[in-house]
Amino acid sequence: MIDRVYLENCLSFEKVELNFQNGLNVFTGPSGAGKSILMEAILSLFSLSDVKSKLGEVTLTNSNIKNEAFDISIEDDIVIKTIKKEKVRFFLNNQTISKKKLNEFSSKLIKHLNLKDTSDFQSTKLINFLDTLAIKKDKDFINKKEKFDSLYKELKEVNLKLEKIYSDESKLEDLKEFAKFEIDKIESINPKIEEYDDLNEIKKKLAKKDKLEDAIKDASLVLNYNSAVNNALELLEVDSSFFDDTMNELTNIFEKFNDSLYELEDIDIENVLDRIEKLASLQKRFGSIKECLEYKEEKIKELESYENISFEKTKLIKKQDELQNSIKVLALDLSDSRKKVSLLLEEKINKYLKDLYLNNAKILFEEKELDKTGVDLIKFELAGVSLETISSGEFNRLRLALLTSMSEFDIVDNGVLFLDEIDANLSGKESEAISKVLTKLAKSYQIFAISHQPQLTSSSNQHFLVDKKDGKSLVKKLDNQGRINEISRMISGEKITEEAVKFAKNLLK
Repeated sequence: MIDRVYLENCLSFEKVELNFQNGLNVFTGPSGAGKSILMEAILSLFSLSDVKSKLGEVTLTNSNIKNEAFDISIEDDIVIKTIKKEKVRFFLNNQTISKKKLNEFSSKLIKHLNLKDTSDFQSTKLINFLDTLAIKKDKDFINKKEKFDSLYKELKEVNLKLEKIYSDESKLEDLKEFAKFEIDKIESINPKIEEYDDLNEIKKKLAKKDKLEDAIKDASLVLNYNSAVNNALELLEVDSSFFDDTMNELTNIFEKFNDSLYELEDIDIENVLDRIEKLASLQKRFGSIKECLEYKEEKIKELESYENISFEKTKLIKKQDELQNSIKVLALDLSDSRKKVSLLLEEKINKYLKDLYLNNAKILFEEKELDKTGVDLIKFELAGVSLETISSGEFNRLRLALLTSMSEFDIVDNGVLFLDEIDANLSGKESEAISKVLTKLAKSYQIFAISHQPQLTSSSNQHFLVDKKDGKSLVKKLDNQGRINEISRMISGEKITEEAVKFAKNLLK
């Protein structure tokens, strides 16, 4: 359960420090005082809404949570902190944790029920919940579901390939022509890897050929003085081998270059420049000659696939039929498992509806066209009537029964429920019914609720007043007299009557 909450600089709240007990904790106060802000701020500590406070901390005790990564054992105290500066940082027992990981951690303990959100009756959401429940009740269900998901993914890939073939068939000749054009264009140039660099080297040599010839011609004059140098070294009685080696090396260098010049004489500089220009255009388009050749191979394969499109289509249609048949069998099997666990959910919903002065809710299964969730379309009926035709009060009470039933399956024992404006716009009788359900539920869960009605407020184990003065929001726990005053205000408005006070006292008794 949540034992303590601490907030600093949270919109209209400068500082909040509250201690809570188990059971039903209710927040009341005038409109605009900051009740929803406070609720959202507490939820943000569990990464269930956006963080608005500069500093936040929540302490949980007696939780049935075990987490080896954060060294948390059952019954350990848990402390979650948030710090908001340039960005928001989350800490779990003084270890940093990501928002996503904290959300996953919190989802095992916290459930937020907001009656303004009516999406819980959506078929997809109900299917996801029933699948979660089926996994707990049927060991084989998860294997069936994983196989279904895998085959459905494969079917989608086959469908995409067939769609492309059907699309390609209508423009097949154009696609063939384009592929041939691209292949011929590259083959007409017939590029080779490294050829561009080699030709540029030749271009450089050709560009300085004349200069090199003149330079070598001038430098070759030194060779005419070999004999004179050797005679001088002999007279000096100096070993001339070092000079001979040098002159031999120089001669080899000059001869090697002259040989390369002879090779260049047969090269047409115009052809080289033209070839470089063509290769450069390919590199500019594809990034490199290697990527250009890879593109050509792709187009060759494409052209082959166009030629074999009829065969490929027949093969894919056969595969599509096989997959659809296998998936349909699995989908019906999943549907059977969902129907079984839906009876458990339906039974629990009707148990709550009895206390809410309603009965006979039915979870109905209709078969729909196969999709990623299977063949099930799930709808609700209340006393044989569709949800579209029931009153808003009936809808709210049915939704409360659904959400509380789901919560019993969905979160751990001694979990925490947040109920946002659960009794707004309800009659006294409806509010009293909701109060009875939540009082019963509060024996198993710690509940936080914003209330607009005296019936639920008077049933709370702790009552907190949220008020605003000089633009600043304040919250405090009320004693018995404070509760009488606040419930009286809820009954008669700002001008409290004796009848309202008397009624408030009776409610609290």
